[in-house]
Amino acid sequence: MGIRLSPLGLGLFCLLGVGVIYHLYAGVISNHIAAFRQRRTVDLRDLLAISVEAAVLGGTEVKKVRDENSLNEKSKGKTKEGANELLTTGDLQSHRKMFNLISNTFPEVTVNSEEHDNTLDEAAAWSRKIPADILEKVEGGRDVPVESVTVWIDPLDATQEYTENLVKFVTTMVCVAVDGKPIIGVIHVPFTGFTAWAFVGQGSNMRARSSYSVSPPKAIVSRSHSGKVKSFVQEAFGNSTTIIKAGGAGYKVLSLLEMPSSDSSPMDQADIYIHVTFIKKWDICAGAALLTALGGHMTTLQGEDIDYSGAALNKGGLVATVGVDHKALVKKLPEWDPEKH
Repeated sequence: MGIRLSPLGLGLFCLLGVGVIYHLYAGVISNHIAAFRQRRTVDLRDLLAISVEAAVLGGTEVKKVRDENSLNEKSKGKTKEGANELLTTGDLQSHRKMFNLISNTFPEVTVNSEEHDNTLDEAAAWSRKIPADILEKVEGGRDVPVESVTVWIDPLDATQEYTENLVKFVTTMVCVAVDGKPIIGVIHVPFTGFTAWAFVGQGSNMRARSSYSVSPPKAIVSRSHSGKVKSFVQEAFGNSTTIIKAGGAGYKVLSLLEMPSSDSSPMDQADIYIHVTFIKKWDICAGAALLTALGGHMTTLQGEDIDYSGAALNKGGLVATVGVDHKALVKKLPEWDPEKH
């Protein structure tokens, strides 16, 4: 005799199977939806506050090492132009403070530093204090996905000048870029204690000067990585153009802005900042954010925006201004390819 299957039983069995499969897959799908909804974010005001704290902590190390004259300088190699890239104890100790503070607090955020060191400081922790001027000018709740954030830190800008005890050029810097755009910039001056900060679209403790000259402008350029910038500037604006040679990209950006008066360390005042050779993004991102927040611009020599994500090297040179017609000045610049000079 053959076995007869009940149509009703077979139907119930199929329904049971479908129910089990649905239950299993529904759980997977709901878990994916929950994970998407719970995607990690970070408050940009918190990132601004910790950036200020990190820059100040790094600056304390930089000043301490210089005051103790315990630099232990050595060369990391040479630039494309043949200048020494120096490393000191000040660079390393500042890096350890700044990098560990930010990485420990926001472990999922990408942090790029000029220096590389395997020394971990698990005790480095953010104080959670937000400075009063930031609380006054910047709203909280400005959340962005962590994967959209790139932090650039320069633990000691102007190392060459630091070794020469030309400390007025020295800064520590932190920049926060979102989707490659510079949004938060902090430039700390360790030997005066001044800290400049800006959050694009929110506020800043800095402002542009009341006037600038463009006929011709005072151009500030690198003293140690100058390349052929003098002839470049003179071709653009004439032989009567005043050229200020200075150290540190952070210092050069501050020279474009209104700074507190200091009898002990007077600040140069420039109308345009030009760099015609390769430069790293940790050198320029913080300054780009400051200028952008104040209505200024920092672009390549071709007038293109710089993407502050991905590789560290900017190969397009740069021109930075505030309070003037940036596009008009870029049009005056001669043809130039930094990769060929």
